[in-house]
Amino acid sequence: MQTSHIKKIGVILRPSTPELKESFFNLKKIFKKYNIDIYVESISGSMIDVMGMEFNLLCKKCDALVTLGGDGTLISAVRRSLDYDIPILGVYAGNLGFLSDVSMAELDSFVAKMIEDKCRIDERAVLEAKVIRNGEELTMYAFNDIVLTRPSISNMIHIETLVDGRAFNKYYGDGVIVSTPTGSTAYNLSAGGPVLFPLTEVFALTPICPHSLTQRPVVLPGKYSIEMRTPQNRALIIVDGQDMHELEEDESLHIRLASKKAKLIHREDFNYFDILKEKLGWGE
Repeated sequence: MQTSHIKKIGVILRPSTPELKESFFNLKKIFKKYNIDIYVESISGSMIDVMGMEFNLLCKKCDALVTLGGDGTLISAVRRSLDYDIPILGVYAGNLGFLSDVSMAELDSFVAKMIEDKCRIDERAVLEAKVIRNGEELTMYAFNDIVLTRPSISNMIHIETLVDGRAFNKYYGDGVIVSTPTGSTAYNLSAGGPVLFPLTEVFALTPICPHSLTQRPVVLPGKYSIEMRTPQNRALIIVDGQDMHELEEDESLHIRLASKKAKLIHREDFNYFDILKEKLGWGE
């Protein structure tokens, strides 16, 4: 898809931030200047007293989505819109993010370049996780990570992991993070996991406070699928730090890279390593 073909934009605002009302109208004014129609998601609209559109209908109607807030707002929009194969632009209201890299002050000049195809759309891997429960599949998508962890801080958790149906590892500790390349600089990094280039087709398994010091992060090719189960206890599944589900003792969590990818709209000169240097202080 060429960005010059974008004529209708759907806007999602950071939740519980009504002070974004003025920024929204500035954003709307900028896109209108370039003959691009603006629609707002219904929950965001109710927050700023503007008539909105239900999220799924918004995705069907629009050519692209714009999130106004931070990385968390964009991550949520990616997961919810994945089935619609729609590109997303992250505009940050606050500090520069890893994903939301265009500020309101830069938006006018960015849109001017966007309508001339002088920006790019990066495709990034997304995790798909499934639990079969009562004969039905519960499907979850994660843009950053899926964490399988203990339901109580008083006990460690025992996690059996299989790769493509074959026994791989047994983790004993606080849990395991399964991270996409995009999410490698989030919880995964804090737990001692590796930084992965965001456009690669891999994912990382990083143990959280393992009982054994021989347990180390592992990077697996994206073609593999993994199964995780906790035969001795229940567990919590945490998706992108935003959604939570329970895993019972007799259930398995199946994780693989989703067939569809997240599409992020970036500046033509967007450089991932520049973001790393600024956010993590590399080279200082």
